[in-house]
Amino acid sequence: MLLQACLNGSRTPGEHPALPITPQELARDAQRVIAAGAHAVHIHPRNPRGEQSLAQEDIAASLIAIRERCPGVSVGVSTALWIEPDVELRLQQIQAWAVLPDFASVNFSEPGTADLCRHFLTCNVGIEAGIWTVEDAHLLLKLGLADRCLRVLIELQEQEREAAEASAEAILHCLEKGEVRLPILLHGDTDAIAWLMLEVALQRGYDTRIGLEDTLTLPDGRLAKDNAELVAHAVHKAQQIGVM
Repeated sequence: MLLQACLNGSRTPGEHPALPITPQELARDAQRVIAAGAHAVHIHPRNPRGEQSLAQEDIAASLIAIRERCPGVSVGVSTALWIEPDVELRLQQIQAWAVLPDFASVNFSEPGTADLCRHFLTCNVGIEAGIWTVEDAHLLLKLGLADRCLRVLIELQEQEREAAEASAEAILHCLEKGEVRLPILLHGDTDAIAWLMLEVALQRGYDTRIGLEDTLTLPDGRLAKDNAELVAHAVHKAQQIGVM
C-alpha cells in the first residue's frame, strides 16, 4: 500500500507551529516523513509572501528543494482552483511549469478538468483524479480517463463517519460499475474524519494519506508535533493491521 504525506494544504502558519511553508521547510518535512515511513509527498507550494501559488518559479523552488533532500521520492502538487480562481490563467500558469512534479492532483468537481488532464498527459505528469462525489466519478468515466490516471483520490468532505462511509461506498460502486482498475487512495479531508477514513482505507486495502493538510491532531485528539509524528502513527496503525 501507498502512504502519502500531505504536508501543508491550504492551512495558514497560525494553525500549527510546525506547518511547513517555505521550500526549505517543505524539504525538511519531506525528509522527515519519508524517514517515518511515508512513500510520497503532496504539497501546496507558496510564494515568498506565504500565499499558495501555481507560478512556475514557486513550483520549481519547492520541487527542487525537496528533490535535493529526498532524491527518488515521488512529489505531487495541488492544482486547486482556489489557488488561482481564473480557469484560463490557472491553465496558463501550469503550462509554464519548467520543473514538473511527479504527479498533480486535479479536482474533478472544478471547471477546466479536461484541459488540465490533457496537458498533464502530454507532459507525462501523473494525474491524481480528485473525486469528491459520484458526479465526479461519472466525469472521470465520461472523459475517458479511467485507465489514464495515476490513481483515483477519493477525498471525503463529510464531518461524520456514517456520512463519509456512505459517500465512499457510492463513489466506489460507481467506479466498480465503470470497471475502473486504477489504484485508489482513500482519505478524509477534514479533521473530524481523517483518522477514521485512514483506518477504513487500511482495512480495505486502499492507499491512503495523512498530514497537517488533513488533520492537526493525533488519533487521541492531542495536537500532533509535526507531519512526521502523524505519519509515524499512521504507519503504526498499518503495521497493526498487517498491511505494512
